[in-house]
Amino acid sequence: MSDEPMTASGTLRLVWPQWQGAQAATVAGLAAEFPFAAARRGYAVGTAVLQAVLPAHDGPTAIVPVPMDDVDLEERDGIEAKAAVLAQLRAALELIAAHDPERILTLGGDCSVSVAPFAALARRYGDDLAVVWIDSHPDVDTNASGYTGYHAMAVTALVGRGDADVRALLPATVPADRLALTGLHSWGEDVYPNIGAWGLTSFAPDDLRDSSRPLLDWLAGTGCSKVAVHFDVDTIDSAEVVLGLGAEPGGLTSAEVRRIVADLRGAADVVGLTIAEYLPRQAMRVAQLLDGFPLL
Repeated sequence: MSDEPMTASGTLRLVWPQWQGAQAATVAGLAAEFPFAAARRGYAVGTAVLQAVLPAHDGPTAIVPVPMDDVDLEERDGIEAKAAVLAQLRAALELIAAHDPERILTLGGDCSVSVAPFAALARRYGDDLAVVWIDSHPDVDTNASGYTGYHAMAVTALVGRGDADVRALLPATVPADRLALTGLHSWGEDVYPNIGAWGLTSFAPDDLRDSSRPLLDWLAGTGCSKVAVHFDVDTIDSAEVVLGLGAEPGGLTSAEVRRIVADLRGAADVVGLTIAEYLPRQAMRVAQLLDGFPLL
């Protein structure tokens, strides 16, 4: 890990194994094959696996400290583990500010790990930054919604809505008309109206099966030359592979996501990329198998 500030021309790799943003009850239900304590911390395992399998990074890396104990997990203001979430958000923003990067690659962790880096990029690039949120879900819940997991409030925070304590920490936000929900096909009826009311654009998987053109036309219409891309791995059709916490059928395929990201890279300067919500079930099963072995 490098603790030295980077030059403005570099890319910061932000490693953020946050797991507290996912609602405990949902984790218990969707990963019932694991002991609850292990399931709840599965996103941290996913972050470690991503670090292991991705190419080595020759620039600076910052690791957001994430406690693995059960401290500060109480629900407050309609957000589970709010104290832990705020502490990590503050720590991530401080790390990013110390490095002041032009580009940020974030390895998470639950979906809310995009909030700090994208807010920092919004401060740097202002009206020249658009966000493409590749996800099966819209993540537009608020602390008044029925779901208390903060990872479902990530887009809400980025567009300057939702919890006041979160908003107070952010250096900038992104106007809703510069954020496109991509691959959206799973939502709660109580929050889906927020998409239209706030002015967000959304693309269903079928809108992008054959071509990225609708999304690229949207991006061109923003007038932005920079783009930050959030990729929740549960976007991948669960009929192909289950990579996230829950199985989401009917999503984009791996090939379609790769094409969309490549097309975005060709159309704009990608200054942010987040990989989130990876739950590596096989790695977690190995950990279960080896639990109690001697010399470990």
